[in-house]
Amino acid sequence: MSNFIKELEWRGMLHDYIPGCEDILKEKSCSGYIGFDPTSDSLHIGSLVQILILMHFQRFGHKPIVLIGGATGMIGDPSGKSNERNLLTKEELSKNIKGIYKQLSKFLDFDSDDNNSAELCNNNDWYQNVNLIDFIRDTGKHITVNYMIAKESVKKRLSKDSTVGMSFTEFTYQLIQAYDFYHLFTNNNCSVQMGGSDQWGNITSGVELIRKKTSEKAYAITCPLITKADGTKFGKTEDGNVWLDRNKTSPYKFYQYWLNISDDDAKKYIKIFTFYNESEIENFVKSHQEAPHKRILQNLIADFLTVLVHSKEDLNNSITASNILFGKSTSEDLGKLDEKTFLEIFDGVPNIVIKKRDFNKFKNIQDFLHSVGFLSSKSEILRSINQNAVSINKEKIDLSYTISEKSLICDKYILAQRGKKFYFLITID
Repeated sequence: MSNFIKELEWRGMLHDYIPGCEDILKEKSCSGYIGFDPTSDSLHIGSLVQILILMHFQRFGHKPIVLIGGATGMIGDPSGKSNERNLLTKEELSKNIKGIYKQLSKFLDFDSDDNNSAELCNNNDWYQNVNLIDFIRDTGKHITVNYMIAKESVKKRLSKDSTVGMSFTEFTYQLIQAYDFYHLFTNNNCSVQMGGSDQWGNITSGVELIRKKTSEKAYAITCPLITKADGTKFGKTEDGNVWLDRNKTSPYKFYQYWLNISDDDAKKYIKIFTFYNESEIENFVKSHQEAPHKRILQNLIADFLTVLVHSKEDLNNSITASNILFGKSTSEDLGKLDEKTFLEIFDGVPNIVIKKRDFNKFKNIQDFLHSVGFLSSKSEILRSINQNAVSINKEKIDLSYTISEKSLICDKYILAQRGKKFYFLITID
């Protein structure tokens, strides 16, 4: 087997692992899992690292197991949290699980004929049959309170600096996650659990439980938590999370997020968020450093992830949309856009709404632009047109231009522009 651990290491995706893990993954095909709590019906880009680790795991010949926390999602993982999370209803969880599974099916092969076909599990499948007394007697006795309190995620919440403390509900999460690993170890031949570095305590609790109950060895691998060079939170914008669901974050906005990352972040992210090999990335970085204004790394990351998460068509549309706003484009390019993407591109642009009957009164472009308030006066409009500085729907116009319904984008919009940066949107209602 190829060296999965070394692959993660050079990509900057390895934080810690239990000794012996590298050797066993080189020797044979193993099963390994990562858990996802269904707190929403979509994952966001903060989950992409975990998804990509599972993809690497499968590419290296191992069997990835996706564990959806149908049961643990009703509790909430305290790791990395300063406050207790809101509890979800069973109906909310069911909806969220379906959404997440649909997304993950895009990244992992669940239908392969090979032995390493991905597998989906829901821990509610075994917890719904677990008796509380049996769980306390058969599982709880193997993990001491001293051991649980010593975990960093618990210590932070129980420290004197914490104002909220930790409920018994969240305190049990560590033991329940440990049992998940034990269950998958004994029933699914799963010997490896992976996750973020904040999960180390929970994961190693599972390793300990397996050792205590079976006298066998299991393994843990964690990756570093992704950060941004400027100290701001990765995966966040002014509008909130960057989601993998196109209805929550459009492909265009998704593409723009990666296109606008810093050079320092791009040098790190090109290793983490793409499958390019080491020599390819070295060449990309060199080319980027020679011509940083071309933003080669940002474009490579944005292109790769937009296709991975959405589609090639969405990438092409996003590039077209970006060219419309920032580069050379034509009215034909505008005509290719759907209404949602068009409005996203020109979000925040001065906008006026007029009735169609009023729109149809105009033929003369100067009169029309004056009536909607495009510029301050007719004389300024005239001067700008004569200077070849006015465009309608990205096409330069002169005084002979005739406005009509044929000019409408998505059957309801006119995009007026002066120079390179001043846009004005007219909506025909």
